[in-house]
Amino acid sequence: MPHLDHTAFVNSRRDERSLGHHTLRAYAQDLRTFARFTKAHQLTDPLSKEDILAYHRHLRNELGAKPATIERRLVTLKSYCAWREDRNSALPSPFADVRITVKIPRHLLRPIDRDTLKAVLRAGDGAIDARSAPGMNHKIPVGENAVTILIIKLLIVTELRISELTNLKVRDVSPDGGQILVQGKGSKERIVFVPNRELQEDFRRFSQIRSKDGSIASPLFLNMAGHRLRAATFRKRLRALSKRLSIEPHLTPHCFRHSAATLLIEEGIDIRMVQALLGHATSRRRKYMCGFQTMRCGVR
Repeated sequence: MPHLDHTAFVNSRRDERSLGHHTLRAYAQDLRTFARFTKAHQLTDPLSKEDILAYHRHLRNELGAKPATIERRLVTLKSYCAWREDRNSALPSPFADVRITVKIPRHLLRPIDRDTLKAVLRAGDGAIDARSAPGMNHKIPVGENAVTILIIKLLIVTELRISELTNLKVRDVSPDGGQILVQGKGSKERIVFVPNRELQEDFRRFSQIRSKDGSIASPLFLNMAGHRLRAATFRKRLRALSKRLSIEPHLTPHCFRHSAATLLIEEGIDIRMVQALLGHATSRRRKYMCGFQTMRCGVR
């Protein structure tokens, strides 16, 4: 049976490429799936083209994996085999002569219509006030709904992923609430702007409240237990908000980004500019486009 050194591979991806935790966990999961296949089918080194084709059929026919999952597991395995070959030339990658095409169906997201978006943005429980109410837990100085709506507005105007927002620390927000230091994929840092003045003020007040806790290294957004708000928890909040407002299908973090882009196109903004807004922009163009987005979508 092939010797599959999963741990060494995952560690090398972490150390050499600074990949994130979720990516590394997916690599490990993909390789464990292949290890089970090699054991069940008693494969031996060196792996062959036929072994890879058999594994593809196994994923598709026996496990019933979705096309996106099949593609990811094959890409992980190909990367692993290339890494293994670099360290031992006697174990050539079996992917050299393999050509596998996995067709992934494209699912079009339904944008939020204007009336629904307005209803969502009105669903907060009041403005964020820097003065905490008497007897309020200082670890959770703002109501859950107000924080949820604040995050929704930030998702719309900053293009940030929900994981990037929930990973923010108090120190990552500028004193005026107009800039955010974001650590993205591959531990790459970038500055993101919050161009809307009213949103800046809400964000500034919220950050001021959080800074009163005394640690600028503490998480910016907290759950109701006073711990860092996780992306999965925020998605549950959106599900609850969807149910309360009778919105179907339920809201997701990504749908706000998609809906903002749709509104821009409806307003006549060139689609190439919208594509830049969705992640292919320089920081200067991103700031420029965020201004358009805030103005056109009417975030208040």
